[in-house]
Amino acid sequence: MRSFFYLRYPSKKASLYLYWGHFFELNPNLPKGGQDAIKHLTEKYGLTVEQVKANQTNIRSKALEAGFQFHPEGRKRVYNTFDAHRLLYWAAKAFDLQKQVALKQELPNTYFCLAVNLDDQKNLLDAVSRAGLDCIKAQEILSGDEFTNEVRQEETAYINAGISSVPSIILNEQYLLQGAQAPESFVNAFEQLISGLNQKI
Repeated sequence: MRSFFYLRYPSKKASLYLYWGHFFELNPNLPKGGQDAIKHLTEKYGLTVEQVKANQTNIRSKALEAGFQFHPEGRKRVYNTFDAHRLLYWAAKAFDLQKQVALKQELPNTYFCLAVNLDDQKNLLDAVSRAGLDCIKAQEILSGDEFTNEVRQEETAYINAGISSVPSIILNEQYLLQGAQAPESFVNAFEQLISGLNQKI
C-alpha cells in the first residue's frame, strides 16, 4: 500500500521533507478473495502458526504504544490492493497531495482497524467517503481500468530498481532505508545527508 505524507525535520542546517509515495505491492498476485492471513504469513516466511500469532500480538502491542489501534482480533485475510492503489493515484491527480494523504489514512484504517474485505468495493468507497472525496467518480474508476497502466508502470520501475519490501525509503534519490526503522535511524540518515550536501556547497 502506498504511504504518502510530508515530514518537516527541524535543523539549523537544512529543512528536510519526506515524500513517501511510490507505488509498490507486496502481494500483487493474490486472487480475488485473498488468502487467510495466518496461512499467508506461515507460507511466506516459513514460520509456525504459533510464531505468526506471537509476532502479530507483538505488532499490535507496539502499534498501540505508538497510538495506532489494530482490530483486536487482527486481520483475517490478506488481499490484493491494486484497486486501492488506483484510487490513491486518482486522489493525487484529480485533487492534491493532501487529499491523497486523507485517503491513504483511511485505507489502512479500513484494512487494519475495521478488518473488512478489501475486495468489496463498498468498503473502498466508504474509505473514499470518509476522506471527503467523490464517491461517484471513485465508483467509475473501480468499475473500469482507469489508472491501471500508470500504477503498473510505477510498480515495475521500482521492482526493476531492486525494491522488494516495504517500507523502502529513498532519501534525496541517493540513500535507501529498508524495513521498519527506529526514529534514531532516520535522524542519523538525515544528518549524513545534510553533511554530504554541505560538503558540496
